[in-house]
Amino acid sequence: MNKTLFISDLDGTLLNKDAELSKYAKKALNSMISDGMCFSVATARTLASAGVILADLDLRIPVILMNGVLIYDIKRQSYVQVKTLPSATVAAVIDILEKSDATGFMYELNDGKLKTYYESLEQKPLRDFAEERMTLYNKPFYHTDRFSDVSPEHIIYFALLDTQERLLPVHTALQTMDGFSTAFYKDNYSPDLWYLELFSTEASKRNAVSYLRGAHGYERVVGFGDNTNDIPMFEACDVRVAVENATPEVKAAADHVCAANSADGVVKWLEEHYHANQY
Repeated sequence: MNKTLFISDLDGTLLNKDAELSKYAKKALNSMISDGMCFSVATARTLASAGVILADLDLRIPVILMNGVLIYDIKRQSYVQVKTLPSATVAAVIDILEKSDATGFMYELNDGKLKTYYESLEQKPLRDFAEERMTLYNKPFYHTDRFSDVSPEHIIYFALLDTQERLLPVHTALQTMDGFSTAFYKDNYSPDLWYLELFSTEASKRNAVSYLRGAHGYERVVGFGDNTNDIPMFEACDVRVAVENATPEVKAAADHVCAANSADGVVKWLEEHYHANQY
């Protein structure tokens, strides 16, 4: 058994500037997987979009979704692990959002079905986010007048998308509370936009990678990333590789820097090192 797991972030890392896998990447990855390479991905995306993007890959290892909130087995079409937010935490987060006049998307996973709620799509970044996913990935979105009208029992995630200036006060207010973790990072495709995401304290790319390591008996993990939400994943890896377009913080945390995502840097690094039996 191959005792090394190779795991890559998607946007800005494995995917090109159009948020797609190139034909070259698909062919090369499938060839290495067929040859025995253990490969998976860790992304902030949900299954709705990640599943479409990864449809042509023969992934045999469960994938990490929503920054580690979910681990999903594509072959068996089932969730391996789900980290739900406590109901009291959900109520407290909603209260902060209302007081901050902020909104975004709230995610519920109930009986294996993921639902994405929104209160309003008047803000252009939120409208663009929803319309892109409805158009490209046929992902449904559900309107609710207030997030508090939805049962808090199965809520797993909140995602806000706006400028750093507008999100920073919300992030500061949320830091005064316990019971959840946050990821606050720049969007890969719109330079003026940032994501603020909230999820269980038990959920992170680090914890999810550690789970896969233990569940499958990997002796070593090699991780690839570009943005600050990949740094927790790096903490669970033995070898860390940043793409050339990565943020300075990610490059500083990396052991190696490969070519940029636009040049299929991750795949070319894998071809060079995996075939040379270096990992």
